[in-house]
Amino acid sequence: MTLLFACITWVFASVACAMLPMRRQYVPGVILLIATPFLIVWIGVQVHPLAAIAAAAAFVSMFRNPLRYFFARLRGEEPELPK
Repeated sequence: MTLLFACITWVFASVACAMLPMRRQYVPGVILLIATPFLIVWIGVQVHPLAAIAAAAAFVSMFRNPLRYFFARLRGEEPELPK
């Protein structure tokens, strides 16, 4: 039951973060980005590995732009931030 509440809280926090202006999304977005792998592993342990794979696919779909930004930074590029 704790996993369910944690996942629901993450979803509501993501929705609230998405409604913020872009300049105010960075801090909560990074916190959600960091928390997600822990939730996905927790889902895989308690539910099923296929559920974790589905959660990982949803995560990559939702956070594709921030992930592109971080991968570009890791490659040494200077990607432009949205305004």
